[in-house]
Amino acid sequence: MSKQLVECIPNFSEARRPEVVEKIAAAILAVPGVQILDRHSDTDHNRTVLTLLGEPQAVEQGVFEGIREAAALIDMDVHQGEHPRIGATDVVPFVPIREMDMRECVEIARRLASRVADELNIPVYLYEEAATRPDRVNLEDIRRGQYEGLKEEICTNPERKPDFGPSAMGKAGATVIGARYPLIAFNVYLTTDDVSIAKKIARQVRHSSGGFRFVKAMGVLVEGRAQVSMNLTNFQKTPIAQVVEFVRREAARYGVAVHHSELVGLIPQKALTDAAVWYLQLDQYDDHQILENKLMAPSSEPVSHESSEENTFLDALASSSPTPGGGSAAAWTCAEAAALVTMVARLTVGKSKYKTVEPQMWALIEQAEQLRKQLQNAVREDAAAFETVMNAFKLPKDSEEQMEVRRIAIQQATLDAATVPLETAKKALEVMHLAENAVASGNLNAITDAATAAHLAAAGLTAAAANVSINIASLEDEKTCSNFQSELESLKLEKEAILTRVAKHVTERSQITLI
Repeated sequence: MSKQLVECIPNFSEARRPEVVEKIAAAILAVPGVQILDRHSDTDHNRTVLTLLGEPQAVEQGVFEGIREAAALIDMDVHQGEHPRIGATDVVPFVPIREMDMRECVEIARRLASRVADELNIPVYLYEEAATRPDRVNLEDIRRGQYEGLKEEICTNPERKPDFGPSAMGKAGATVIGARYPLIAFNVYLTTDDVSIAKKIARQVRHSSGGFRFVKAMGVLVEGRAQVSMNLTNFQKTPIAQVVEFVRREAARYGVAVHHSELVGLIPQKALTDAAVWYLQLDQYDDHQILENKLMAPSSEPVSHESSEENTFLDALASSSPTPGGGSAAAWTCAEAAALVTMVARLTVGKSKYKTVEPQMWALIEQAEQLRKQLQNAVREDAAAFETVMNAFKLPKDSEEQMEVRRIAIQQATLDAATVPLETAKKALEVMHLAENAVASGNLNAITDAATAAHLAAAGLTAAAANVSINIASLEDEKTCSNFQSELESLKLEKEAILTRVAKHVTERSQITLI
């Protein structure tokens, strides 16, 4: 199976100090699995654009390290440049590349935004596909007033309150994080230093003032030449060749011409192919006519016979080894329940019918995914705890001193072996609460999936509680045993109450009766 790949194109407000750009890049590359495919620094803009590629987890961590480094090295109070900006790390878009969909990129954006706000104390706004409000879809709307204007407004205007983090800006400014489809950053230079001409052309070509639907543009002066700086947000619906020819015709109206153009970052091959087809008028063109496409065409991949994580775990569970055992199975079942909650929430977000509960569903996704990871870890932790118990029983007992050491070790190991499934049971209850929310407010077409999650988590809780009970039976400290029993009783009562409410929600919303 192909690995997931995500692209990220962080924009940093620095280009005039190469040593700073290098330190930011080094911080990103220190995370294994992250590649920098391209770097573009523009001293007039005083901005560097890096194009990163890798598996989602690695890229997410790499970008965080880059944001942390930029915040330490870039002072927005002294920053100057032609390009609009609001922060040291100005904008961070994630783009799905392989085995990824837009929803997954939105989840990465939200997770990173929360972490940047919590750990770095930087205000974060979500944009494009990750936007939480219609007026924050477009980057230019969030950047209104730039760093200097936002620094004042963020403290006083509730409309400028960030999605995550404080309503105040330090020297690192604010950051915009989001998810979008592939974008082409494309600049056209004119044979003039009259920037007013570039601004007039930009006004004509950009969508916001009546131009092409998927073009954002502005006129700036770069290296002594007027430049029409553009972002093409959907090259398949607004072809790059069409945009260039429009700019060329508009420039001719003012007695100037196109001097040259440039790419900032990377461009999809299809965009260049489409431009060549358009200019050459290749009406009968087919992608297979390109030699390199033929050479790079993938051959049939052999079917992998490697065991999946699930099959590996089930095989181990079915073996004659006592580990993994019931406690691990309980944690695995609860992890499955958390995964189902995530599925239901993901089937709910983005649907107009459920717009009012979308913030609630995003919170469910984030909490359920965190619990799923913790419960997957508990699978291993439970097995390890029982292994420790068995090792304690193997300690020598040839003398009274050894017997005492062995007794203490057994008691401590048994206490740990009871604590792990108790934590699993507590997390199971958390999953049940999330599942109840999914049943009550999630996509109606997936209501039985949410109910299944609640019942799986309940089963996992019961199983984990059984493992707690058998372990505390061997503990000598009666107070400790009593405390465990009290917690189990509380969990049981809450479990039963949730299941009752879940059944009621299901009946009320779908007329289905759970048995």
